[in-house]
Amino acid sequence: MTRVAILGGTGYTALELIRILLRHPQVQITAVTSRSETGHVGEVHPSLYGRLDLGLENLSPAQLKERADVVFGCLPHVASMEIVPPLLEAGLKVVDLSADYRLDDAAVYEKWYGHAHSDTGRLKSTVYGLPELFADQIPGQQLIANPGCYTSTSILALAPLLAGKLIEPTGIIIDAKSGVSGAGRSPKLNTLFSEANESLTAYSVGSHRHTPEIEQVLSTASGQKVEVIFTPHLIPMDRGIFATIYATPTKPVDQKTLIESIRSFYAGKKFIRVTDQIPNTKSVSGTNYCDITARVVRGKVLVLAVLDNLIKGASGVAVQNFNLMCGFPEETGLIA
Repeated sequence: MTRVAILGGTGYTALELIRILLRHPQVQITAVTSRSETGHVGEVHPSLYGRLDLGLENLSPAQLKERADVVFGCLPHVASMEIVPPLLEAGLKVVDLSADYRLDDAAVYEKWYGHAHSDTGRLKSTVYGLPELFADQIPGQQLIANPGCYTSTSILALAPLLAGKLIEPTGIIIDAKSGVSGAGRSPKLNTLFSEANESLTAYSVGSHRHTPEIEQVLSTASGQKVEVIFTPHLIPMDRGIFATIYATPTKPVDQKTLIESIRSFYAGKKFIRVTDQIPNTKSVSGTNYCDITARVVRGKVLVLAVLDNLIKGASGVAVQNFNLMCGFPEETGLIA
């Protein structure tokens, strides 16, 4: 059994992570931490009542080393970079769900997150944990940077067509909509029921922090500089992301060619479903699947992709990364 600790156990991603790991045959959850909450895990997450007999604790890296082999960090940015180095020095493996190790340039991180990075030496060497693109780099790693939900949707949708040079790498428009859980569990004015219900709004227009992450990973995956205009929207549903992406083809292309190219690119990837139909968020809710299709409209390429922001966009892919790090089959615990 691999002993697992979860840092920042009060949020939605931690809840989904616990649910997945409880059915993982090779995992024993030995600690769930919180700096702000106390009490039993089942009191903070009532759906876990009677399923996990652990209290929320504030543990040091040395204490975590005594209790765990692998740590999942469900902490906000800045908080992660403070705790990850001592965890690694203690010999623990870490899957970090924050944004702190996703960008490989400290200056870019500071520009978009407004905070200087305190662990710059690890940025260029940390593997970006999107297994559909980088599975061969993940086994044996001590630290994996888990991707974000918007970024996973956008990157998975675009990578095959950019790698195949079927679309131009600039002028790409990503119009993405997310359920309210993507904003986290902490109360905020714009996510209150009376504010979000029966309303649809864009936010962080031209300034969303996932923009450089999308561009960096797609540039790496396709071997060319990629530029996107990314606009996120908050939509009044609990979970799910729907991305409609517009791109210019490099040459005349038809729908069949696009779909076959995406399907070929992801051949053997169990959590990517390439479909001829328009996908919808309900079809992926509660699963680790990402559904993708493509269309040609008036000479433009449209790629449409959906996933569950809390699972394939966060905790599910974190378990994929954990499995690859530890030598388990990638799908372990993720297919009911």
